[in-house]
Amino acid sequence: MPSLRRFILCLIIVTITVVPLSAIAADKGHFSTKPTTHDGKKWRIGYYEGGTYIDYQLIFAETVKALMKMGWIEEEPLPPLKGEETAGLWNWLTEHAKSEYLDFVKNAHYSAKWEDNERETTVNTIIKRLNTRKDIDLMIAMGTWAGKDLANASHTTDTMVVSASDAVSAGIIKSIEDSGFDYVHAYVDPYRYQRQVRVFHDMIGFKRLGVVYENTVDGRSYAAIDMVEKVAKERGFQIERCFAVSDIADAEKREDAYVGCFEQLSMKTDAIYVTVHGGVSSRSIPKIVEIANAHLIPTFSQSGSEEVKRGILACLSQAGFKYVGQFHAETFAKVFNGAKPNDLDQVFEEPKKIAINLKTAIAIGYDPPIDVLGVADEIYEDIVCDTATK
Repeated sequence: MPSLRRFILCLIIVTITVVPLSAIAADKGHFSTKPTTHDGKKWRIGYYEGGTYIDYQLIFAETVKALMKMGWIEEEPLPPLKGEETAGLWNWLTEHAKSEYLDFVKNAHYSAKWEDNERETTVNTIIKRLNTRKDIDLMIAMGTWAGKDLANASHTTDTMVVSASDAVSAGIIKSIEDSGFDYVHAYVDPYRYQRQVRVFHDMIGFKRLGVVYENTVDGRSYAAIDMVEKVAKERGFQIERCFAVSDIADAEKREDAYVGCFEQLSMKTDAIYVTVHGGVSSRSIPKIVEIANAHLIPTFSQSGSEEVKRGILACLSQAGFKYVGQFHAETFAKVFNGAKPNDLDQVFEEPKKIAINLKTAIAIGYDPPIDVLGVADEIYEDIVCDTATK
């Protein structure tokens, strides 16, 4: 069992590592976040995603909540979130949200539905609209597909890339300091996945780590394979890989592929890193948890606390995406107050806390030491099987 000293040392190293980034990537000026209009009119917002994914819904919801607290939208409870899609919340915002400053444009929510043909058609439609109608002031590009499709020279509309696993390695932006375009901003946490794997290794001390991902440029980016390989070399453990399709429209097919890979890895690994993948969903997670618990396999979520709530053993806590939602809301506000997106800090470092599921820990025979519980700010004592409505 890792010692308290080693675990705390890991967190100290992480803290020290990110200090230079804050200095490098600071805002290039002071910008207000105070609610303001666009020459007396509301700021018009559009949205584009590659397809539905639970993180997109949760991050978008937390961003809206943060905008409410900042005064950009009148505060009121959000409607129950359905499934994993964002269209319902978008429609509610267009019809019910009260704001003197923001307009979530009714017909400006786009999704490619994880279809290549749909993607091409949708992107062409968006680009044409941005360049000809010019009725959108800011586009939210949710996820890697959307980021790659809109962070380019095909238009000049301010674009906020949200929830891309690794915007730099995916080729969405030039670097953590420079998006490459004045009108593009992308969320970046360059050491996030290294922190995750190091903390997981400190907790479990595994020798063979399983990872499921689609063996494509985007798939490797989602799973942060380069970062996993770096830590594996540093720590001396092996990576067991299994490839499964992710970016396809058939949800059942991608879920079955992921679960099949997970079953294979559970028989030849000491632990499994549950990465961002189209096959990880509210429907497949119960199967994943059942397999892991049956084989006494510790699991760690790359995505966050929502998966731990559903039975994955642990993750670095994001407090339900509250903090990242605040980061995005403040970024939007600064742009609405005159900042160029590329003038703003792209780096957001998630809190250095852990979320852990104690019922899963008992099921696999893992007794969390006091040092692990001491840095846990989200502790779940049960496994929630249905959190589609939040």
